[in-house]
Amino acid sequence: MAEDGRYPTPLAAELADDVLERFLRYVRIDTQSDDDSQTYPSTAKQRDLGELLARELLELGLEDAAIDEYGYVFATLPGARGPTVGLIAHVDTSPDESGTNVQPQVVHYEGGDIQLPGDPRQVISPSESLLLAEKIGHEIVTTDGTTLLGADDKAGVAEIMAAVAYLARRPEIEHAPIRVGFTVDEEVGRGVDHFDIEQFGADLAYTFDGAKVGQIDEETFTASEVTIRIEGHSVHPGTSKGKLVNSVKLAGVLLERLPKDRLSPETTEEREGFVHPHRIAGGAAETTVTFIVRDFDAEQLKQHEQLLSELAADIEHEEPRARVTVEREDSYRNMKEFLDTRPRILEAAEEAARRVGLEPSRTAIRGGTDGAMLSARGLLTPNIYTGGQEYHSVLEWVSVQDMAISAATAVELAKLWAEPEWA
Repeated sequence: MAEDGRYPTPLAAELADDVLERFLRYVRIDTQSDDDSQTYPSTAKQRDLGELLARELLELGLEDAAIDEYGYVFATLPGARGPTVGLIAHVDTSPDESGTNVQPQVVHYEGGDIQLPGDPRQVISPSESLLLAEKIGHEIVTTDGTTLLGADDKAGVAEIMAAVAYLARRPEIEHAPIRVGFTVDEEVGRGVDHFDIEQFGADLAYTFDGAKVGQIDEETFTASEVTIRIEGHSVHPGTSKGKLVNSVKLAGVLLERLPKDRLSPETTEEREGFVHPHRIAGGAAETTVTFIVRDFDAEQLKQHEQLLSELAADIEHEEPRARVTVEREDSYRNMKEFLDTRPRILEAAEEAARRVGLEPSRTAIRGGTDGAMLSARGLLTPNIYTGGQEYHSVLEWVSVQDMAISAATAVELAKLWAEPEWA
């Protein structure tokens, strides 16, 4: 243990300055993705960070580093032996809060609330962000309270970059071949739409896109998107008596009939699924309500979808002049069913965590990752912690010490897969 107790290993302490410097630089680049865009990536500004990362990887000696037409950054760090290990993170940030003009601050945390200087209403409190109380003595990175921070997933990006830089500077350290992959548009569910697994060339991979250090995500929701389109009949409101069928009001009736005390994000936790109306658009003539539907169990997911179909049918039955249609689309599947076929991949992650002084645990993430989609396509990819907390909000924060531990975990994974008992 390092003298100040903040770093469990000398390796983590050595990586801290580099990972912090990279993180502060990366979060200042606006990479917010856009759910409504039809381009790929959904915002051109995601390429700004991708191009910087490609240049930095070239400067580290990864000679094939490049950004492709889709905004993906791929690079190879040759290794001594063992399977080729992919290290993956996404460069985009959530559309939920602004990512423009991010002003990070580093606070030496001694307990209590952290006041965010750009908006006096915004306070990070250990009574609400419970892990904060465990970080006394740490350096905590936050924003000024007017934007999100972007630790999701620039913490993962900085950790992978710091780990690769460490190994590139020390050719005497034996490690497995590494393929670096930085993706785009993860936050809008399109992160690996054009990800060429064969070209990437990894035998197994890890996304660094988790949260609490020590927690390794082996399971995700199974997810779908359900769109309910309500077509009414629009008439000038001055002459509409007996004629107008207002689709906005019908959408309101539909939403009012959703369960009040269950099946919503605000009323569920742990392994409970939900039905979440997250977008509504239209006018009196036509209104579209888009739901994200989630559950760890595929059969339960089908029941949630059936509930929406029944509610839609009820609306159409009660107002036969309206036309109500329901469309569903798969988003991703629970990655556990795929990871269970090669348990050593998760066992290696646990061993790497132990080597950086952590007691690992396997968790189920109430969300999805690029790794869930890649696992379904054959590249098995569990999710590793980055240390970030309060994602998608202006109260987002991350501990520098935790980022250093996560970067050290990436180094240990690379070393471990070159060892005879693992290779």
